[in-house]
Amino acid sequence: MRGVRRGRAPVPLSVLDLATVGVGFTASDALRTTVALARLAERLGYHRFWVAEHHSMPGVASSSPPVILGHLTAHTERIRLGSGGVMLPNHAPLVVAEQFGTLHALAPGRVDLGLGRAPGTDGATAAALRRGRTDGPDEFPQQVAELVRFMADDFPGAHPYSRIHAVPGPVQGKVPGGVQTADRPPVWLLGSSGFSAELAGRLGLPFAFAHHFSAANTVPALELYRHSFRPSEWLDAPYALIGVSAFAAEDEKEAHRQVLTGALSMVRLRTGNPGLVPSPEEAASYPFSPLETDVVDGWLANVVYGTPDAVREGLDALAARTGADELMITTNAHGPEARLHSYELIAGAYGIG
Repeated sequence: MRGVRRGRAPVPLSVLDLATVGVGFTASDALRTTVALARLAERLGYHRFWVAEHHSMPGVASSSPPVILGHLTAHTERIRLGSGGVMLPNHAPLVVAEQFGTLHALAPGRVDLGLGRAPGTDGATAAALRRGRTDGPDEFPQQVAELVRFMADDFPGAHPYSRIHAVPGPVQGKVPGGVQTADRPPVWLLGSSGFSAELAGRLGLPFAFAHHFSAANTVPALELYRHSFRPSEWLDAPYALIGVSAFAAEDEKEAHRQVLTGALSMVRLRTGNPGLVPSPEEAASYPFSPLETDVVDGWLANVVYGTPDAVREGLDALAARTGADELMITTNAHGPEARLHSYELIAGAYGIG
């Protein structure tokens, strides 16, 4: 559950990947890069590797975390794997319990189930994902409670689901001849506001905050989580990680050239024109309007980028300012080589790997 700090890092370091698709690359290329990055992260000593759920975005190939994670279990040996996250309102809790029970069977003891209440997309796509279902983000606490019950196989006898079992799962250890343990993936709640922070605290669950796109809310959300925390079977004290966008290169100019591709992607997303991640050359020559420049400046203000030493100093300062127990680094760049090299440089700056 709790991460392991290595080298000179102030807290454990982990990786969040979106399987981004750059101009000139295919989804297959992106997913192969995800595998390569997971293997690299394991070799370098990062603690966990999570993949996110997004939909209807051409530049993001991680629409199905359980499928990607199943593939990663066959290509890694030690690193924790998880969802950052599964957007629970898009799915029936029983289905998620079965998917992650399967992943737990494939990689016992190293799977995390991170849950979010946002759709991971726009409203129209969310409606298509939830076709025929009437529950949504407002029912998130009830959905979480139902999912946890399915994973523990402990609905009370009078409950209409008491005779329904998530398989693979603990029920296989209760039937005659069964030797299945009751172990199951730990549940994390993800958020970018105070709602999930407070809920995670009340349930005694670990909490992951999306600092990389909601930086203004980070400290208040973490304070609310810690204030709301009640000990549980999972944790006796709060444990919070934050997602942070970071990129390292040998010199600051190259780092800026690379992160500008992510900024242009965000401009296009916010103006309703999502596409593939542009090349550094395209981003450098793009004629940003004054309004778009404001978006870029706001986005880059929350990215820790520069030389490896500068990134290390920025991450250290962020950990100290927020009191986060773990930093989960996400890197948005056009080409796989630059992304992989950035994680190598950050690990080297901390003396891990």
